[in-house]
Amino acid sequence: MDAFLSFFSFADPNIRYVVIGCVLLAAGSAVVGCFTLLRRRSLSGDAVAHSVLPGVCVAFMLTGTKNSVVMLIGAFIAGWLSLILTDYIPRKSRIKEDTAIGVVLSVFFGLGILLLTTIQQSGAASQSGLDKFLFGKAASLVGGDLPIFAGLALVLILSVILFFKEFTLLSFDPGFAKSAGLPVRALELLLTTLTVLAVVEGIQATGVVLMAAMLITPAAAARYWTDRIGLMVILAALFGAFSGVAGAYISYVAPAMPTGPWIVMALSVLAFISFMFAPGRGVIWILILQRRNRHKIQEENMLKALYHLGEGEHDFFIPRTVLEINNKRPFPSRAFHTTLQRLRRQDLLTESGGAWAFTLKGKEQGQRMAKLHRLWEMYLTTILSIAPDHVHDDAETIEHIITPELERKLEELLEFPETDPHGEKIPY
Repeated sequence: MDAFLSFFSFADPNIRYVVIGCVLLAAGSAVVGCFTLLRRRSLSGDAVAHSVLPGVCVAFMLTGTKNSVVMLIGAFIAGWLSLILTDYIPRKSRIKEDTAIGVVLSVFFGLGILLLTTIQQSGAASQSGLDKFLFGKAASLVGGDLPIFAGLALVLILSVILFFKEFTLLSFDPGFAKSAGLPVRALELLLTTLTVLAVVEGIQATGVVLMAAMLITPAAAARYWTDRIGLMVILAALFGAFSGVAGAYISYVAPAMPTGPWIVMALSVLAFISFMFAPGRGVIWILILQRRNRHKIQEENMLKALYHLGEGEHDFFIPRTVLEINNKRPFPSRAFHTTLQRLRRQDLLTESGGAWAFTLKGKEQGQRMAKLHRLWEMYLTTILSIAPDHVHDDAETIEHIITPELERKLEELLEFPETDPHGEKIPY
């Protein structure tokens, strides 16, 4: 508790510098990463992150100093050049984009490691700590660095705000953007530049190895929570900011723990929660929806089986034994009994002495399922000219997803047919 209060009081200037720096780095990268993700250029972020290392090394070799501004300029030039190459190579050759990214990433990163090794073996006194650009070291952020990172973060966020509509159109429909008169190539170049800036901004905290995660993971997590791109960008920025604070706190409580990897771990936890529990898209939600749909199909099949039994004897309310129902339409034993119980709870069936009978509401539901099945069979044979003995299985599937609107359209299109292709009466 003492460590918690000490950290979140922000009384220590070093804590303030690290936390503010991490929040700016993570949030700024996440905002741009949304459009990188939507344009399916996620690997480009990884290519840029690994490609900035030679720029850092060359900047140091030319100046002999580890000045943050000089390092960032060198990193930006190298990263920008790598993205231009990954775009140019596929357009001017038969090499595909993923291959071009792999080649550029490997060549630049290999060159960076070679230059870094050369610098470390040169014996230069000022080269100490240069490897923090490889693995990151958020604790090296000092007060003098904050204006630089604040400025970069502000450029990223303001650029996204100013060109939000254009970037959105470019991400979803570049063909329409071009036909609408937008300067697509200029916008792509601007987005490329912002992507490089986002990577350059974050390498001091997480290093070139983990920077791609800072760019893509918040956007991927946010995508699971919303269909609106504006909200997605805001959520990604919040996820990035939270992970920045969480990473800084963990490294403060456990000084041996590096900040950058813990920022990525915090992002990974948020992404895992999103993948598993986000409403509408999460794995748990999908499993629940699949189970609900499976139950719905079982219930409708049970009602249809009872309706068919009633048709044969011209009485839909005769109680039916389990054996009668199962002989008409076999069900797995466990699903059979649980389906009957669910239908009773919904007041669609009643049970007396082990026999099951329709309620009025249940009979209407069973009749509708029989009607939809036979309408769809009629549609397949009449409109699509499919043989009558080939339509049953398809109708067994489609009948469960026909909406009332589509039902009316089928009736009108087929002019309210009286019987299906097998001579069975279509109940209205």
